[in-house]
Amino acid sequence: MLSIRPAGECRYDLVSLGEIMLRLDPGEGRVRTARTFRAWEGGGEYNVARGLRRCFGLRTAVVTAFADNEVGRLLEDLVLQGGVDTSLVTWLPYDGVGRAVRNGLNFTERGFGVRGAVGTSDRGHSAASQLRADQVDWDHLFGTLGVRWLHTGGIYAALSETTPETMEAAMAAAARHGTVVSYDLNYRPSLWRAVGGQDRAREVNRRLARYVDVMIGNEEDFTASLGFEVPDTDASLSQLEVANFQRMIEAATEAYANFKVVATTLRTVRTATVNDWGAIAWGDGKFVEATHRPGLEIMDRVGGGDSFASGLIYGLLEKGDLATAVEYGAAHGALAMTTPGDTSMASLREVEALVRGAGARVQR
Repeated sequence: MLSIRPAGECRYDLVSLGEIMLRLDPGEGRVRTARTFRAWEGGGEYNVARGLRRCFGLRTAVVTAFADNEVGRLLEDLVLQGGVDTSLVTWLPYDGVGRAVRNGLNFTERGFGVRGAVGTSDRGHSAASQLRADQVDWDHLFGTLGVRWLHTGGIYAALSETTPETMEAAMAAAARHGTVVSYDLNYRPSLWRAVGGQDRAREVNRRLARYVDVMIGNEEDFTASLGFEVPDTDASLSQLEVANFQRMIEAATEAYANFKVVATTLRTVRTATVNDWGAIAWGDGKFVEATHRPGLEIMDRVGGGDSFASGLIYGLLEKGDLATAVEYGAAHGALAMTTPGDTSMASLREVEALVRGAGARVQR
């Protein structure tokens, strides 16, 4: 299914390419009325690297850029606490105001019941969005140092005119050196709106999809980012999601023969704090489904999909079995949404217990 480089010949099990923002979280309250915020780090691509390091114990690093000021150093400190290697971070000079370069902020409230989660990004002119392809020696990274897996995605692709070029350079180098490439489509209308909207999203994502081995995304992502329209059926919602995903896979793998694995979470939002949760994946010409978890109670849904991706990648890297990998991904995503912040606080022991069907009884 996947040809994965041996761990012994690589410094890193996974490297992520993307932006890391400072998340300002009002806790149980709302951004518009907050007087205090809790600070976290987060970013769609980075969250995967952190989950693989902290929960699954793999060796990970992040390729990104920070403005060299106190906020950038706070972000560095948060990343270091997560155990992710920061040696690949590019530091850009700060002009004292942020006219040319700054560090991105993300104000996120969690939602509750009938009130959905709300995110407000403040990331224009960020350092990571200005990282150029020629600022990183990709052949040294993937060839000399060695990387088993590269992860990036559609959020980073939307941040500037140059991020797709940087991503393409990284993905092409990864392919040259036998590194598996995964990509989470992660379509965000707000990020694409000012740079060409859905048409631009499709242009960029179709170009980058040519390098992808493992494609991750939900139904909206595949439709908005790659243009695979799916007709409705008369099935129930969960059956409809599965049927639609299967149709998308048939279309996607016909268009992109390089896709070796395609995976998605299945989520029915009943309220902001109660979702039905599951996952499905395709590989080697067959579909596998994870355990379906109806009525999953959620504290903070942000990062659930990224934690699914890290669990899936761990399963593929270390277990070599797609059915096992999708179970690890779904369990890790479920656990990540029971705690605040973008990143996972779960342990491998907890993930494996949930995969085995463990309940929520008190542990003493």
